[in-house]
Amino acid sequence: MLGNLDNEVIFKKAFTNKTVFKAFVKDVLGIEVEIDKIETEKKFDPPIGYIDFEPVCFAETIDKKAIIKIQSIEDDHDFNILLHSFLRSITQQQKSANAYSAKQTVYVINLLMSPYNIKQKNGETIQEEVLVIDINPQTLNGVVRDLGAHQFVCLNPNHPKQDTPQRIRDWLDLIYQSIHSPERPRLNTQNEGIRKAIELISFENLTPQERAQAENKEEAQIGRLTSMESAKNGIKKGYDDAVIADITGLSIAEIQQLRTNTDSEK
Repeated sequence: MLGNLDNEVIFKKAFTNKTVFKAFVKDVLGIEVEIDKIETEKKFDPPIGYIDFEPVCFAETIDKKAIIKIQSIEDDHDFNILLHSFLRSITQQQKSANAYSAKQTVYVINLLMSPYNIKQKNGETIQEEVLVIDINPQTLNGVVRDLGAHQFVCLNPNHPKQDTPQRIRDWLDLIYQSIHSPERPRLNTQNEGIRKAIELISFENLTPQERAQAENKEEAQIGRLTSMESAKNGIKKGYDDAVIADITGLSIAEIQQLRTNTDSEK
């Protein structure tokens, strides 16, 4: 039986392992990286849109030329917030008005754990398994000029597509089945990274402390999702922020962000 990868404790146990982290990056981004340590406490100050993404696994390459973030997105955050987070990871490297270049290439991989639906400008939803933003420029004929530019990837295992490459499919299957079929997962154990992740998150390999922490996180997440839904209902009914905050326990800033998201969905 597997631990659920939408649980912060399980997610961090898997993706703070170097074998898993490097294999995942290679399969998703197509690059091999050598990293030193993997951190889980990197945050912006102040948070972007009043939100700190949790959990996040962050690493720099040993040569300091690139930074890589793998972040689990559990709530239906507005796509613009995800994009803003990515761009801010680039622009925060600017040290002065005369130094615009980012010395480190930024790679951000967002794992969308819920059936997250991104909306186009016309209001239609995009239900895609893989979305990629590559900042490398291209000619009018579509020829990409490789400047080693930054990349932003969204992966959502809830919207499977037949044309998803097998190397990415392996990881999406791992995430989805750890959540929806943890007792009898059918996974590609020929993939070394997948095999190591399975070993790490197998319930029998979790310590009693990790099991207790995972259960506490699960209860907290259920409580938060309930509060978010209650807040959304309060917004629809026209309650003011103070009343919604009193009912749900959410902060005013979180409620204001929910209002923004609700308005963008209309």
